[in-house]
Amino acid sequence: MKSNAEIIAQMQQLAKQQQLSISEVARRVNMAKSAVSKYFNGSRTFPLNRLESFAAALGTTAENLLGVEIPTNMVPVTKVVKIPIIGVIACGDPITAEENVDGYIEEPQESLPSGKLFYLRAKGNSMSPTIPNGANVLIRQQPEVENGEIAAVLLTNDNEATLKRVKKNKKLILLLPDNPKYDPIVSTSKNPIKILGKAIRFISDL
Repeated sequence: MKSNAEIIAQMQQLAKQQQLSISEVARRVNMAKSAVSKYFNGSRTFPLNRLESFAAALGTTAENLLGVEIPTNMVPVTKVVKIPIIGVIACGDPITAEENVDGYIEEPQESLPSGKLFYLRAKGNSMSPTIPNGANVLIRQQPEVENGEIAAVLLTNDNEATLKRVKKNKKLILLLPDNPKYDPIVSTSKNPIKILGKAIRFISDL
């Protein structure tokens, strides 16, 4: 099995061959660019429990990065996870959030980020062209997001949900549409919101 330094060297070579920047690798593994940079420059030990996600991002396998050979008579088993589709999330005119499960989407476990996950179906055009109408948006449940990230947000006064880009300042939170034809929503003490989770990616039939 390869050493940590050898694994990092191979990942650097694969990224270079594919002309992948640190930012792109970080996006693919859903990590901060600064953390990935520290792994790649050797200032932080690479965590082997993240090997699968880095291997997938670089178009290889964890076994290849580790230098472990798989016997030819062995068939790899991919664990499939059922992720629930919960209600509908409104883009544009928010509609009442439905808490029932509308169905499931199956995905290979190694392709998924950590944490509790669910899908919400986008409705409307306020986040287009970033997220099209009808897309199933993968949400990682978490109470906060970074400035500029897209979040699933509950409008607590109306018990309605929407999908918007979050902009914070000291006194209020702005929920910004990506489509300039729509108006932002302002969150204040009189119009509170609850962040349900961070939008990770989406699936669209378009």
